[in-house]
Amino acid sequence: MITVLTGLIRNLSPKVFEFRKLLQPIYSEFSRKPVCISTKNPSLKMTQATQNPSQQQKQKVIITNKCGNKIVGILHESATKEIVILCHGLRSTKEDNIMTNLAASLENAGISSFRFDFTGNGESEGSFEFGHYWREVEDLHDVVQHFHRENRIVIAIIGHSKGGSVVLLYASKYYDIKAVVNLSGRYDLKAGLEERLGKDYLEIIRRDGFIDVMQSGIHFILLYYHLRTSAIEGNFDYRVTKESLMDRLDTNMHEACLQIDKTCRVLTVHGSSDTVIPVEDASEFAKIIPNHELHIIEGADHSYTNHQDELASVVVNCIKETLLHDKGTSSYLC
Repeated sequence: MITVLTGLIRNLSPKVFEFRKLLQPIYSEFSRKPVCISTKNPSLKMTQATQNPSQQQKQKVIITNKCGNKIVGILHESATKEIVILCHGLRSTKEDNIMTNLAASLENAGISSFRFDFTGNGESEGSFEFGHYWREVEDLHDVVQHFHRENRIVIAIIGHSKGGSVVLLYASKYYDIKAVVNLSGRYDLKAGLEERLGKDYLEIIRRDGFIDVMQSGIHFILLYYHLRTSAIEGNFDYRVTKESLMDRLDTNMHEACLQIDKTCRVLTVHGSSDTVIPVEDASEFAKIIPNHELHIIEGADHSYTNHQDELASVVVNCIKETLLHDKGTSSYLC
């Protein structure tokens, strides 16, 4: 067993090293089919809207996915039949600044949107998984189908980081979306793993079956490198299982993007100063997706920390153009 710390260490409190009950890793045949891991939350109420009258345009919506887990999201209602779905990234939630700011900007433009938590993230039920991109594709499909049953038109799907890769994978499998917006998605899913898991991550996970990752601030510190078990087992932010890692390594974004329908409009937005996923990944998408536009935001980092307004402007304009084109009154380019 190995524990990995990431982030910037300052004064760690004793609480960092409290014991936590572990979930045992679950192994099965590797495939694109979603792995159903249900952990019911009895405190989750099946309310369809918040009770605050001042929040009438925001409704909490709960959708049960194919695995029986409840997927929780916030509907920003602008009384339009068309709706945009927002998908967060790895170790994030629907409350991420990018998700909330885009929802607010779309709402100001009179466009309805829905931001939700993938299985095992935020308020949604289930177990968090490092990989399982195709499981998140199926979560997204369940959300899209829910709104189709509500007689809504899902005009676009937008994803950031891992969510950007997920919306592209969705478009490669399902052909029911007019536009896809990929914000800082990763083209090569084999990249970035050494930085997160350590140089010898493949050897370690093949030996131990999992790697535990702890957020703390420095890039990464490996504790008890030569120990198979340790006294602080359980003190980690999340666990990467062999199955979830292999799922990521086996997911081929290049081959999937070649399957995207040529009538589906794809916009890729990326920050030129992104140190998490290099801007070159965006250029790779531009090379292989035929109906594609690339927009680079100069100076923006992975979270668009100082460029939220520019990001929102680019995305909202793209959605407006898509809506106009769908009504037959404009060209499709975002």
